[in-house]
Amino acid sequence: MNSFEIYKKMDDDVQAIYRSRLLTEILLSLNEGSRKLSQLREITGSTSQAIIPKLRKLEADHLIETKEHEYFLTSAGKIVASGIADSFVTFWTINKFKHFWLRHYLEGIPNPLLKEIGCLHESEVLKNRGTEILNVYNNQLKMIKEADHIYGISSAVTEGYADSISERVKEGIPIELIVPLHVAGELKLSPYVEKLAALKNYENFKLMVMDEYRKVGLIVTDKHLSLSLYKKEGIEYDISTGLFSSDSKAIEWGERLFWYCKGKADFTKFQ
Repeated sequence: MNSFEIYKKMDDDVQAIYRSRLLTEILLSLNEGSRKLSQLREITGSTSQAIIPKLRKLEADHLIETKEHEYFLTSAGKIVASGIADSFVTFWTINKFKHFWLRHYLEGIPNPLLKEIGCLHESEVLKNRGTEILNVYNNQLKMIKEADHIYGISSAVTEGYADSISERVKEGIPIELIVPLHVAGELKLSPYVEKLAALKNYENFKLMVMDEYRKVGLIVTDKHLSLSLYKKEGIEYDISTGLFSSDSKAIEWGERLFWYCKGKADFTKFQ
């Protein structure tokens, strides 16, 4: 049975929640913690007479329960409320950055991470424009300079990036980088091969090559996330626009993306 068939069979229960602003607001509120009736009135802006029938319905559906005049989500209710919250955050994130998503190649992001893209809702899109022709680049260098550890997926290489990474490695900062085959080829040429040779004895630096290239550019540190993508056609890497965040959920999302790609990469040492 596919999702559409399940929806049709459960349409009364499912649609009742999404049709009713009050049911949705109660579940979302309780997803943040227990609430008294007075608190639900304040949060929803509704009267007790309007709220109580909705609470009774949710109790009858075994989604909430009451203890000492406070309402709680049941175990099943937590699953339902969390799913509803995730769906709204996902829609919000897609809509908030719709021009960024529409103009870029999203297939480079693995499906498991695409499903969690709502984690990026507290982000901002930075662009190179006017006199700020290196806005994205400079913000990424600033991230590297301030980091206490760095994970990265490099879709492009520049001397500025290489020098910044080298400096932080020599300062003892743990750094792990994943590069695709075409970037690995560039790193075997001057001036990058000499820069890498100077780092060969640093145990805090790990470089990995990924055969199955995900078309993304990622820098994730203990403080910040930077996500860059290929342009819509998936041919040209976009260095002029990037998604940036200092939100903990976004950073955790970036780490999951890195670990996903790391699982498909091979550690290497350049001679």
